[in-house]
Amino acid sequence: MDMLLPLAPLMTFAFVASITPGPNNIMLASSGIWFGFRRSIPHMLGITIGFGVLLAICAAGIGTLVMALPAMQALLKVGGSAYLLYLAWQMRAMRFDREAEQAHRPMGFVGAAVFQFANPKAWFMAITGGAAFLPQLTPVSLAIGVYCLVFCAVNLPCISAWAGAGALLRRFLADAFWQKVFCITMIALTVYSALAIWL
Repeated sequence: MDMLLPLAPLMTFAFVASITPGPNNIMLASSGIWFGFRRSIPHMLGITIGFGVLLAICAAGIGTLVMALPAMQALLKVGGSAYLLYLAWQMRAMRFDREAEQAHRPMGFVGAAVFQFANPKAWFMAITGGAAFLPQLTPVSLAIGVYCLVFCAVNLPCISAWAGAGALLRRFLADAFWQKVFCITMIALTVYSALAIWL
């Protein structure tokens, strides 16, 4: 327990950053609804592993350099918002039934991992965390390893909760009216996430 005390600030930051709404969590909630928790597992693992790689890059100092380049920042924002708007467009015609479920596929491990590098919130979390909460350990590689491991260990259950919440909602969306209400809500949240990237 005493060994965990120095990591408490990092764990708190990781929890708050991971559990709050963002592109990843909104996509996972949708995936939980449309495909269930089990089929969303590769998506969840892709987020955590991809984010872990991003954490290591940023902790090594490369992330700060990337974010210092205006062109790179603009590219990240364009890529992230474009993908979210694409998802919102795809949601407009989705039907919640067995036929529709089989016709679509949840995001896979590789796609979810790669998306972290186009997700401005993930970059902000990684750079902020690396600057403020990197453990005071030597060598630096050990500090980065502990930092990434702790952050990912907190991140995975947090994002899984969003997929789980979506999966729980599945049983309440058999009615066509509530399906429509849900679709409109998720489209609005996804579009908001895309626009919030630019705020």
